[in-house]
Amino acid sequence: MRRAALRLCTLSKGLLAPSRGLAQGSQNPEKQRVFHIHEVRDKLREIVGASTNWRDHVKAMEERKLLHSFLAASQKGLPPRRMKDSYIEVLLPLGSQPELREKYLTVQNTVRFGRILEDLDSLGVLICYMHNKIHSAKMSPLSIVTALVDRIDMCKKSLSPEQDIKFSGHVSWVGKTSMEVKMHMFQLHDNEFSPVLDATFVMVARDSENKGPAFVNPLTLESPEEEEIFRQGELNKGTRVAFSSMSLLKMAPTAEERTAIHEMFLNTLDPKTVSFRSRVLPPNAVWMENSKLKSLDICHPQERNIFNRIFGGFLMRKAYELGWATACNFGGSRPFIVAVDDIMFQKPVEVGSLLFLSSQVCFTQGNYIQVRVHSEVASLQDKEHMTTNVFHFTFMSEKEVPLVFPRTYGESMLYLDGQRHFSSMSAPVTLKKDHLIEP
Repeated sequence: MRRAALRLCTLSKGLLAPSRGLAQGSQNPEKQRVFHIHEVRDKLREIVGASTNWRDHVKAMEERKLLHSFLAASQKGLPPRRMKDSYIEVLLPLGSQPELREKYLTVQNTVRFGRILEDLDSLGVLICYMHNKIHSAKMSPLSIVTALVDRIDMCKKSLSPEQDIKFSGHVSWVGKTSMEVKMHMFQLHDNEFSPVLDATFVMVARDSENKGPAFVNPLTLESPEEEEIFRQGELNKGTRVAFSSMSLLKMAPTAEERTAIHEMFLNTLDPKTVSFRSRVLPPNAVWMENSKLKSLDICHPQERNIFNRIFGGFLMRKAYELGWATACNFGGSRPFIVAVDDIMFQKPVEVGSLLFLSSQVCFTQGNYIQVRVHSEVASLQDKEHMTTNVFHFTFMSEKEVPLVFPRTYGESMLYLDGQRHFSSMSAPVTLKKDHLIEP
């Protein structure tokens, strides 16, 4: 999978210009007005006919079966849409509505990044529904779900829990059954919204019962700028395929990687004995197996999405927060998020499942800590464990951290995988507290 870097960078004016242009060009009053963050989930329930009452979920899903007749037999039968048709803005009024702050607040008086992930996930789905809106039907026949968190970039701006935050976004690329969504996040500084975050998600459309793929409206491009955005979406797709083909689950390590692992193995042999079994750690080093943390959550109905599966944003938040705790426990000081890898949603999580998260440090260098979080679920009936996600997080500690050493071949593959993710960062990050965010 391709690297999805959450890098501290400065977003270019050119990158932000399309969204501003889309806002100015939209002729739909509903798209021009700014939604409140609470309206996003309410709007999604309205679009799919979901009930806020868990006891009604079976009835609501039965009613969605009647929407099959609205599904297109091919993409050619659907009218093309413009990027501006899906453009929306959403306000998270942490400053003007202080009662919202506690949900987003960390003990260090910063904004919880896990909560931002939840909001981005909901916003991405709503944007796709705006792109595929059927004016003749009250409810949408499509079931749109998040397939991949492809990329998130952070600007060098602090996230204050006492200033309003604004999100904006639109569909930027379309396949036959999938869509790429570009989203931006701004925070109010000196009476002006300054860019904070840029995100790219990939969503897929399913039929009304969420059982099979469904066609989405094609995208028409109205300017060279939009053509460039669309072209980037095509490149993103190709890069993901290339990264997947090079996975260590499919191909052996490179000659250079094999040499590095062998040198690490030699560095852990006890010089007092001539034995491959006698292993000792070098100074300032930790065995990988001793860097683990685990958690277990019961997936209650409260965490369900509009299709009565567990909300993807909830899964991302729980994995991120366990990863942060792992980095904190390993490094001995407060870590800051530097990068987030592609988050691929492999399987849906049913309400009532047991969610097992296993986190471990798989690579370190200087102040950097690469953490891998493996997510799997088991039902109460068959107890069979199935992998749903694998997350990769890069953190930076306030001080230099120990090296991590693998013992087994399997751990060596985890080490190389973590090294690959770390190496794909475009540039090192300078540690500045006001530029970084926490869980």
